[in-house]
Amino acid sequence: MTALQHSRFSARFGLTTPIALAPMALASGGALASACARAGALGLVGGGYGDLAWTQREYTLALQAADTGRIGCGFITWKLDEDASALDWVLDLPPAQRPRAVMLSFGDARRHAARIAASGAALICQIQCMQQAPQAVDAGAAVIVAQGAEAGGHGLNALNGRATLTFVPELADWLARHAPDTLLLAAGGIADGRTLAAVLALGADGALVGSRLWATQESLAPAGAKALAVQTDGDGTARSAVFDILRRKNWPEPYDFRAVRNTLHRQWEGRIDALRAAPETARALYDAAVQAGDFSAAHTTVGEAVGLVHDLPSAAELVARLDQEAQARLRQLVRA
Repeated sequence: MTALQHSRFSARFGLTTPIALAPMALASGGALASACARAGALGLVGGGYGDLAWTQREYTLALQAADTGRIGCGFITWKLDEDASALDWVLDLPPAQRPRAVMLSFGDARRHAARIAASGAALICQIQCMQQAPQAVDAGAAVIVAQGAEAGGHGLNALNGRATLTFVPELADWLARHAPDTLLLAAGGIADGRTLAAVLALGADGALVGSRLWATQESLAPAGAKALAVQTDGDGTARSAVFDILRRKNWPEPYDFRAVRNTLHRQWEGRIDALRAAPETARALYDAAVQAGDFSAAHTTVGEAVGLVHDLPSAAELVARLDQEAQARLRQLVRA
């Protein structure tokens, strides 16, 4: 048994490596989740905004292709408060088909926690600042994800967000004092074995990996977006409200969205109020770009770790690579 298999997260979920697939909306589909599960990680289907038909299709696909003990689902909490039909569907499945874990992000999980617990699923709560930690523990979270502002997609804005490097050890210390049985995953900036080893050294029990698994063969992200990601370095993303406005996503404060800082984003990033006041022209350009696969205007959802993305492997190859690189780095540190 390797050091990574000794992780509390690996032991809890029967994994061979302490990695969970981030449940990225419209990207973490059944093929990607099942590939991660077969490779020894926890595969979380991206239920996202709670689209029932999409969740039914992709979650069913994941179950058909992988050990159900390593398959779960994730949702945006504030959207569940509006419509929980997709969550209801996965929790009402026969016991053998229910998710091993349900991850909730961006909102108060306590409204849904009892129903998740009754289904037998472990609750994973993603948080972005220390203030949210007591609420997640109160909800009964088996796992808390510390999401740094480096992460792609949604997270806390620049004024409120935390860096993974400092957030993870601070939360690890807090959990050791207040909820020592609660596991901790790090998210944001984890894209190779060095960064996986780093968050383990910081006190995490494992990592939630988003952008790097987004850039794999099984990901449902558009091929053009993946190609752009490979060409983009870590300076090439920004966190703002631009793409939420263009996509008509009414996200609450203080959350915004990190993506590649493309031509359309740059046109508006310093004029957010003007874009909100009159978004029609920019939305027409964005909509046309999505239809045409033009990612100079359509969004590419990746975090700062995009600078560590240089290829588009299969998910199985990538999980194995992360695991092997992390083990090698940890052995080097021990010898040093």
